[in-house]
Amino acid sequence: MKSASFGEALFASMPIPAFLVDPGGVMAEVNPSAEQFLNASARSLKGAPVFDRLAIDAPLDEAFSRVRQNQASLSITNVDVGTGQKAPVQCNLQVAPMIGMPGFVLLLLEPRQLADRLGRAHSVKTAAKSAIGMAEMLAHEVKNPLAGITGAAQLLSMNLSGEDLDLTDLIVEEARRILGLLDQVEQFGNLSAPRARSVNIHDLLDKARKSASVGFAAHMKIYEDYDPSLPPTWVDPDQILQVLQNLLKNASEAAPNSGGTIRLHTFYDMSLRLRRKDGTAALPLQVEIIDDGPGLPEEIAGEVFEPFVSGRENGTGLGLALVSKIISDHDGWISVDSAPGRTVFRISLPVAPKDAAEHETE
Repeated sequence: MKSASFGEALFASMPIPAFLVDPGGVMAEVNPSAEQFLNASARSLKGAPVFDRLAIDAPLDEAFSRVRQNQASLSITNVDVGTGQKAPVQCNLQVAPMIGMPGFVLLLLEPRQLADRLGRAHSVKTAAKSAIGMAEMLAHEVKNPLAGITGAAQLLSMNLSGEDLDLTDLIVEEARRILGLLDQVEQFGNLSAPRARSVNIHDLLDKARKSASVGFAAHMKIYEDYDPSLPPTWVDPDQILQVLQNLLKNASEAAPNSGGTIRLHTFYDMSLRLRRKDGTAALPLQVEIIDDGPGLPEEIAGEVFEPFVSGRENGTGLGLALVSKIISDHDGWISVDSAPGRTVFRISLPVAPKDAAEHETE
């Protein structure tokens, strides 16, 4: 591959908005992520002054001058960037000189939302692997003696009555509860790799909604807010259905007994692009499960996807950790935004490739 074509491919495949700016402050090239960020075509953007299309709350003229003069890159963090079409987005900026192109600079915008979500996904995945690895080992070691304790308590109960019998019944009941928890831990660790195929996400949402409506969420009102134009997603349908059911169950358990509402929302996030393993890019498909419950406890809001963190009495803390693991295994993202009266779990999933049949996993 020639270096020029490689450079063009690299520029086009960047998952963040990139602008090549000439010595006069005019956009000479923009990548597809920049087109999505500005909601405009490359043809309409090329030749336009960069500051006519981007409102950046930072002295960028001075930054460009320093980069051109020193031939060294410069970074600016936490800057509001507006486009005139939507609310400003907080970004990290990088400005770099273009070697061999005097006066040209490369401007990169990294939306903080994307950076934060990627960072959370990495930390959650790492924490889950280490915690579940240890938990699996402990589960295996604990189950056999716990079964012995249960059996001994049952034998003792045959010759007891009154309060003593109540105590042995309590031992058996609690031992069985712990065995159930250990089974969940082993199931978590033994989750198989996704068998991805092309799936209509709305079909999965409908299945999850119907199951919830006649079961654990019968006291809730569930509303659909779908984008009917969404293409298929590329997932293991059984695993993603499990994710949706877990999130719906969480939402229903957070609601008061008198009921509440859950909204199922699907859409494109035009500011994000998801990189596939084959190097191609696609807009990630977004699914939100929104409830009007009391919200997550403040002390655990930032850790809900980590194993054994739960806001409910007698909760195992494995439900959301399992959800996070499944989404991570699909190269997707999950985040939560919670406040009293509104909690939003948001999932980003890849779009199915056009030649989905050739990519089908066995």
